[in-house]
Amino acid sequence: MPRFFFHTHIGREVITDATGTELRDADHAWEVARDTIQATMSETEAQARLMGAVLVVTDESGETVLEFPFSEVIAVAPESGPTLH
Repeated sequence: MPRFFFHTHIGREVITDATGTELRDADHAWEVARDTIQATMSETEAQARLMGAVLVVTDESGETVLEFPFSEVIAVAPESGPTLH
C-alpha cells in the first residue's frame, strides 16, 4: 500500500507529518484529509486560526498529491470527489 503524508501549512508555519499513513490510493487520501480537517475544525477555538490553513498531502517521493484548504471543508459534501494533482 502506498504511504501518504499529511502536512499542515498555517501561514509560514508547517506542521510536518514524518510518519505518514498507508492508504489504498489518492482518493482514500482525499477522504482522510477531509475527515481530518472536519475533526480539527469542529474545535471552535481553532476555527478562526485555521481558516487560512492548507493540508498538503504528499506521496512517499515527496510529490504533492493534493492540497486541501481548510476553508473548503465547509463547502465539501462527503460525496464530493477530490481535486488531485
